Amino acid sequence: MRLGRVDIFRLQMPMVMPFETSFGREDTKDFLLVEASDGVTSGFGECTASSGPFYSEEATETALWVLRTHLLPRLAGDLDGPDDARRRMAGVRGNPMAKSAIETALWDLTARREGVSLAALLGGTKREVPVGISIGIQASAQALVEQIHQRLAQGYQRIKIKIKPGYDLEVIEAVRRELPEVPLMADANSAYTLADQDRLAALDQFGLMMIEQPLAHDDLVDHAKLQARLATPICLDESIRSAHTLEQAAELGALRIVNIKIGRLGGLGEALDTVRAAHRLGIGVWCGGMLESGVGRALNVAISSLSAFTLPGDTAATARYFREDIADPPFVLTASGCLAVPTAPGLGVEVVPERLARYTIDHSVWTPE
Repeated sequence: MRLGRVDIFRLQMPMVMPFETSFGREDTKDFLLVEASDGVTSGFGECTASSGPFYSEEATETALWVLRTHLLPRLAGDLDGPDDARRRMAGVRGNPMAKSAIETALWDLTARREGVSLAALLGGTKREVPVGISIGIQASAQALVEQIHQRLAQGYQRIKIKIKPGYDLEVIEAVRRELPEVPLMADANSAYTLADQDRLAALDQFGLMMIEQPLAHDDLVDHAKLQARLATPICLDESIRSAHTLEQAAELGALRIVNIKIGRLGGLGEALDTVRAAHRLGIGVWCGGMLESGVGRALNVAISSLSAFTLPGDTAATARYFREDIADPPFVLTASGCLAVPTAPGLGVEVVPERLARYTIDHSVWTPE
């Protein structure tokens, strides 16, 4: 494989409704889309960094600079597929979401060249994947309960609610009063410290599937201390940057479940390594979401088709976030609360040029010298 051209699009897509977490509120999806071409076939990848360095230290503009200046020049010449790209980019420290944008485009390109679906190329075996839904911070506990009723009626198998200090015990108690049996998890996005362990331990009474990333985004040790105190499993998200950090976290006893996000891990290669490590260590596995467009959504569905993914993911139907997506066909929730795994070559979705042009605010092209 030899890359002849890489297009980088910066898009801003309006969301159906604002999404609020402990670190901010989004009403527009600001992201990069990468198209990698060998001159005959193209593949697409999505950068999951948001407009500011809040979920992680990366942001749309920093990812764009790193891609143009440091990552793409390393991919000039003959390229032996996505794993080779991963090795070449390893000399650039960090910046996993920028790396993932081009690495996942190469996976799509490879699958299209071979005439197979990405799910099949990864070793996926499922025809459909079960999904839950993430609900952002609401104006009141009652508003949250109403949102949950609406989402359950649509068929979602599991509910995740965002929490933060002052928006936790009371709202979860309100949900449990009305919906005592619904599969429920809480995501703190690093909003707490170990000083809050009594409050977090009080969540044990609600029978949660897990508490996701309660403490600092880069912490393992305090999570181990907290997990020893809690009956509820801790799931780590931001703290797990590689298969190696997962192994370290497991040795410390810092988690029982891991959230797999392709962008956070630097691409599909590292994500696959992390899934294998989790399976070997007896750690529960599920796929998280980053408000992706249809390209990123297709990537999530493809990796979720692996048998190691045993918990419903956060890859909701397209209509949950966007009235109009850049890719067709949209992902639609089935009657059983699942998303069908695409079987067409590559991602199984096609970027619609007119929509891509509609939402693009910046476009640049890289070609090897």
